Amino acid sequence: MQLQLFNAQKSLISSIILFTIAVLFLLNPESARCQNTDKNVIQMVFTSDAHYALTRKKFQGDTNVNAHLVNAAMIKKINTIPGLILPDDGGVAAGKKAGAVDYLIQTGDIANRMEIPYQSAADSWVQFETDYMHGVTLTDHNHKPTKLLLAPGNHDISNAIGYAKPMNPKTDPTAMVKIYNLMLKPAHPKTNADYNYSTDKINYSKNIHGIHFVFITLWPDSAERIWMQKDLDTVAVKTPVIVFCHDQPTCEAKHFTNPLPPHNMTAQNKFENLTAEQYKEGLTAAGDDGSTDIEQRGWIKFLKAHPNIKAYFHGNSNWNEFYVYKGPDNDVALNTFRVDSPMKGKYSSKDETKLSFQLISLDAASETLTARECLWNTDPANPSSNIVFGAVKTVSLKVE
Repeated sequence: MQLQLFNAQKSLISSIILFTIAVLFLLNPESARCQNTDKNVIQMVFTSDAHYALTRKKFQGDTNVNAHLVNAAMIKKINTIPGLILPDDGGVAAGKKAGAVDYLIQTGDIANRMEIPYQSAADSWVQFETDYMHGVTLTDHNHKPTKLLLAPGNHDISNAIGYAKPMNPKTDPTAMVKIYNLMLKPAHPKTNADYNYSTDKINYSKNIHGIHFVFITLWPDSAERIWMQKDLDTVAVKTPVIVFCHDQPTCEAKHFTNPLPPHNMTAQNKFENLTAEQYKEGLTAAGDDGSTDIEQRGWIKFLKAHPNIKAYFHGNSNWNEFYVYKGPDNDVALNTFRVDSPMKGKYSSKDETKLSFQLISLDAASETLTARECLWNTDPANPSSNIVFGAVKTVSLKVE
């Protein structure tokens, strides 16, 4: 008799629970929307160029706002992504609740270059850790904290190796050392005292649901391509490859090494000696707009030899843009994704309503990728306003 009574009570409780769920479902229309629970759909937030130490002239009603506050405000908005409904734009997971975010990717210039009076890379890294490593509350599809993936920028490298203009301190490799240890996880972690930029490059890769992600130091120069070749030799030729790095596919002339002996950096020649390659376009100063056609052709030859490289994501010159890199001879077609900066965006530095990062939704089963521009400060007077989706681009990663 007691067993029958127990079973009856259990049945009644189950009915009440089901009834309650049904009522909540009807009362909350948003719950009727499908959530992105498909583990074949990888979701990543992509941003770059945090530039800790800089200030914005105007931000959310205040003036001269430091990068620590601006980046923290962006991270606060990034934390709202799981509850967003993705637009009905025909892309991956369109019309669904965003849900889990598996990776947060940041491609460098974490610390601004330490030209006087800007703070040290060590101080900037502490602020970066606070915002990006302790301030992020996102979780992945396995309900574990979202993984952080990093690549270095030209400012991070210059802080480590020195620069033509005075810096204080003269060098501080903290950001490079921290990124190296976090991403490569060496058996014997690097220290500021033993870090050597010429040998300790931050190159690594990850296979995620059959898609190969490659992270390299700055730009795919001749030295980087040697590492990339060895890495790509380990994956099948039909495996889609996505490259993340700091510089755009054209690179910048001043980022190459000064070709004139003794190959040093000066304020006059503008070379920053960031790549293993010497500048080949001539023996004059690089300048900001110097041609890199010769340097690009080695990279283009590599792309032709590896048609499974299907997408390229970068920062450095910062605004949201989805474009096709064709090279100086118009003989390649690489889907390329440029991301904005919270501090140095070409347009958002003047108009804060254009501040953005990207949400990447990747369907590994269909080998399709959608990148969506996330405008996170469209109403500066209302910091709690929702993210607004802007431009969108969907591309196929299938290798023919």
